[in-house]
Amino acid sequence: MKLIAKMHLAAARAAAAIKNKKGQNTVEYLFMLGVIVVVVMLVGGLIKGFMPDLFNNIKEKILGQANTIGQ
Repeated sequence: MKLIAKMHLAAARAAAAIKNKKGQNTVEYLFMLGVIVVVVMLVGGLIKGFMPDLFNNIKEKILGQANTIGQ
C-alpha cells in the first residue's frame, strides 16, 4: 500500500512540474536560435549579391574625388 501511495505522489509531482512551467525552456530557446540563424543566412545571401557592386561604386567615387583633389 505504501508503494502505491509513493507512486501516486510521484506521479502527482511530475504532473504538477509539467503543468507549472515558468518562462521558456531549452527547446524554445533552441527554436528561436534556429530561426535567427536561418534569417541571418537568408539576409546574408541576399546581401552577398548586392555588396560587390556597392563596394565598387564607393571605390570609384572615392578614387574619383581623390583624383580631383590631386589636380
